[in-house]
Parts: sequence; C-alpha cells; structure tokens
Amino acid sequence: QVRLVESGGGLVQAGGSLRLSCAASGSIFRFSVMGWYRQAPGKQRELVAAITSSGSTNYADSVKGRFTISRDNAKNTVYLQMNSLKPEHTAVYYCNLKWATIDYWGQGTQVTVSS
Repeated sequence: QVRLVESGGGLVQAGGSLRLSCAASGSIFRFSVMGWYRQAPGKQRELVAAITSSGSTNYADSVKGRFTISRDNAKNTVYLQMNSLKPEHTAVYYCNLKWATIDYWGQGTQVTVSS
C-alpha cells in the first residue's frame, strides 16, 4: 500500500511563491510517474504537472514557466515550486502516484492566493 502525504500549502498574496511537497511510502516511488493535480471549487480536478521516473516533465499550459515539478528519489518525495501565484491558482492540490494501472492519491493541500 502506498501512502502520499502532501504539505506546504497555505495562504499567500498574489505574486508570492509556495513549494508543495509530497512524501510517499513504499518502494515503488522511484519507478512511478508522479503528478500534481488541483481542484478549484465547482471545477473538475485537473493535471497541473507530472514527472516520469526518468525525470521527464509536462505541464498544463496555464502554469508553464511559472510552476516547476521535481522529484528526489532518495527521499521518496516530489515537489511543486509555484511562483508568481495568482488568485486563479487557488485550489486544493493533490499529489498522485501512477504505478501500472493503479492511481494513488494524497489527501490534498489547500492553496489560497489572495489578491
């Protein structure tokens, strides 16, 4: 069983930065695709960024150049550095681990950006 624990969310003013972390238990982290998703009130959950086991990344168009995903396989942790935040980035951010056909999710961390 994989457990994902997110941290680093909070309240920040527009233009500020936050760094989210997601620590994974278990031994499959380094072989897995890791992703960050977000869900704003009244909206569907959407992919923000993902990183493969080899370090290839992809981003939602809306965050390219602003957010950076990275991983530390030695620490079983994935990060999301978020810069130049805007109020529209307000959402619950979820960590995701994909292994074969299985998805594991964290409990989510709230990010609120005030104008």
